[in-house]
Amino acid sequence: MSHTPMIQQYLKIKADYQDCFLFFRLGDFYEMFFEDAKKAALELEITLTSRDGGGDGRIPMCGVPFHSAENYIKALIDKGYKVAICEQVEDPKVAKGVVKREVVQLITPGTVMEGNMLDDKENNYLAVVTEIADQQFAFAYTDMSTGETFVMEIKRGWNAVLSELYNRPIKEVVVEQDFATTLIDELKEKMQLTVSYAIETHSNQAITELVKDISDDQLKQTCMVLYQYLFHTQKRAIDHLKQAQVIELAEYMTLDMYSQRNLEITSSLLRKEKFGSLLWVIDRTVTAMGARKLKKWLERPLLTQSLIEKRLDLVNGFYDQFFEREEIREALQSIYDMERLSGRVSFGNVNARDLIQLKRSLAKVPFIKEQLKQFDSKAVQAFSDSMDPLPELFELLDNSIAEDPPISITEGNLLKDGYHQELDQYRDASRNGKHWIAELEQKEKAETNIKSLKIGFNRVFGYYIEVTRPNLPMIPEGRYQRKQTLTNAERFITEELKEKESLILEAEEKSVELEYQLFLELREKVKMYIPYLQRLAETISEIDVLQSFATVSEENNYVRPNFTKDHHIYLEESRHPVIEKVMKDEQFVPNTIELADDKHLLLITGPNMSGKSTYMRQLALTIIMAQVGCFVPAQRAELSITDQIFTRIGAADDLVSGQSTFMVEMLEANHAVQHATEDSLILLDEIGRGTSTYDGMALAQAIIEYIHDHIKAKTLFSTHYHELTSLEDNLSALKNIHVRAEEIEGKVVFLHQIHEGAADESYGIHVAQLAGLPNPLIKRANVILSQLEGTSSNKPLSSKNREEDNFEIEQIAFFAPEEPAKKGKKSADHEIIENLQKIKLLEMTPMDAMNELYQLQKKAQGAKGRK
Repeated sequence: MSHTPMIQQYLKIKADYQDCFLFFRLGDFYEMFFEDAKKAALELEITLTSRDGGGDGRIPMCGVPFHSAENYIKALIDKGYKVAICEQVEDPKVAKGVVKREVVQLITPGTVMEGNMLDDKENNYLAVVTEIADQQFAFAYTDMSTGETFVMEIKRGWNAVLSELYNRPIKEVVVEQDFATTLIDELKEKMQLTVSYAIETHSNQAITELVKDISDDQLKQTCMVLYQYLFHTQKRAIDHLKQAQVIELAEYMTLDMYSQRNLEITSSLLRKEKFGSLLWVIDRTVTAMGARKLKKWLERPLLTQSLIEKRLDLVNGFYDQFFEREEIREALQSIYDMERLSGRVSFGNVNARDLIQLKRSLAKVPFIKEQLKQFDSKAVQAFSDSMDPLPELFELLDNSIAEDPPISITEGNLLKDGYHQELDQYRDASRNGKHWIAELEQKEKAETNIKSLKIGFNRVFGYYIEVTRPNLPMIPEGRYQRKQTLTNAERFITEELKEKESLILEAEEKSVELEYQLFLELREKVKMYIPYLQRLAETISEIDVLQSFATVSEENNYVRPNFTKDHHIYLEESRHPVIEKVMKDEQFVPNTIELADDKHLLLITGPNMSGKSTYMRQLALTIIMAQVGCFVPAQRAELSITDQIFTRIGAADDLVSGQSTFMVEMLEANHAVQHATEDSLILLDEIGRGTSTYDGMALAQAIIEYIHDHIKAKTLFSTHYHELTSLEDNLSALKNIHVRAEEIEGKVVFLHQIHEGAADESYGIHVAQLAGLPNPLIKRANVILSQLEGTSSNKPLSSKNREEDNFEIEQIAFFAPEEPAKKGKKSADHEIIENLQKIKLLEMTPMDAMNELYQLQKKAQGAKGRK
């Protein structure tokens, strides 16, 4: 027995959308069946039911109301799923058999257009990756909500592709059918991205136009794959898509995923949120467009000095005139997201309220133009000349859209009176009819003397005269025709009321229908202005970012950086832009940073928690701020252009790849030494600590020497291996610096001040004390440290006089109490001590040392139990 015709139709459509949830329209619901229903019921936490599907009997089923489907779709999209929207495409009244249905849109994580599914201040990118040669890739990405598209060639291999994906808000990646399975798995598992497959490309005039300016065939083909996927999934014209821009990576600073993460540029390392990041500090934008542009600038700092200086000139112009800048900021707060409004107009899902937002935004443009002319800076004034307020579009919207329209575009009341003559006539007929009905009600009350009589309207029964049951005897005989009986009243009709009802309802129906058509025509007229709106939005977003830089620079006492042609860096009284903002009760201690050709490698020693990592990070963040065009946190700043920043800061396992902390450390160090140039900045923090002391020290020294001799990059290298400070005698470009700390009354005080020379102590035990480790443990550590410092490397540590050092044996038993051995036989205590003496502690990893200590502890506890 086969399935019912409707289920057969469902299965036929579902066969083309196997990797999607199929939202199958049945009346007022989107229904899902079979495995879709089971999975959706779990993911959306909705009831799983069943229905008779023929064939094998009842089939799993669940559904969501179509009027609230957007929230359910968002929930699935946020989890990385795709949703195919299947609608009825013929009138059920005229359908013969099963109503014809088709998929009218495919919503995927990278093709979202609905407003509540998008973050206002975040782009939503769909990317395409194609392999064009061994370890060479073409990479394109687009934000369909704004229409912007970018394409580039990546020559540094797959890891560079992963960095691009990590550093940008990309939600979905499209690959070709023969793309390597191992790489696809990495996209899904490591990057947590939705992966889709390319659609076979066809010649398309719209696509041809979008890629016409791309000269490279490989890049052009990749963009065509991207656009074809968009047209296939959206199944409509997408007129707001802009021509693809080719990005030359050589024009921008390279920030790999490690540097983006370690430096906390756009999100914090711990909480993965904006708070605590560089973006959080410098984002004083007031429009959604400006916030997105600022993030894009931070993701790609400039390398061309003239372009950087141009931005700095503009920031300086806004910086110098506070009151005019504040007027601009206040006006920008009334500007809605014109980029995405343009996209919604093109996409066909814009409503009347969206167009009101567009009108109100345009209304502010003339004021902003005039305010820009008040600035002394010619560069700032030039913005005024490039802004077109589009008066014709403003007039069109002002004359057409009602001031407080409904959200729905199918229920009327969208357009103003006077916009269209025929619409006014229908409205007049409807309003006059309703006025006539109001007068009729008063007339009937007077003539029947029934004060509670009323005339009402019901969509099922139309207009009626309602009289409560106690007043029925007061109705003159033959005056009304009975229409409906209620529990407490009767409803009546008259021939005259029937006639008016027909006229009113016909006028209302025709009014709503005509208004809907007029709105669609208006939307098409607005669509003609999309390129102009996009240019205006681009200018406004740039103004917003620049005023943001000026505002934050003035508030935080930043200075304009000066760029030099040599490799010299000098930051006087440099500060960490984020830490100084989150410090509450303390004041940030600034430090001067200087690097030059003859001293380009700083070896930093000093205790933990003293500020070594902060010192390193603040240099990198200052360089990034300067090269995006912002002022920087220092008293004076002289910089050279930095082409790449490499960081190895912090310790973390890569559990997904099964790599240890030390392996991650070595991979990141390798990435730096393989790709850095003399124009790069390398930050290496505690290299070598993940292995044994000798191995780690040897690797650290070899890396320092390699950078010094072969790369000559500006480098900050922090270490606890004090032996490395002697390298200053042999490496001419290396300079020792340390973070100053002082011991006062047995307690260490970190001054967070950088001084020349090497640190004389590590103060590790003091840090442990600050962390709250037990006092007996701290005392014993001091004893062991004294013994270590007084012995040569592999001699055993003495266990004598532990009690004299007030070490509480019962609380922390590092060694068991010593007893005389029985004649001819070693005691368990002596055996433990001998084993301890054989341990080559400085050649062991911390984990090996902990394991050995654990075994000795077990033996000691066993010996104690036998006593």
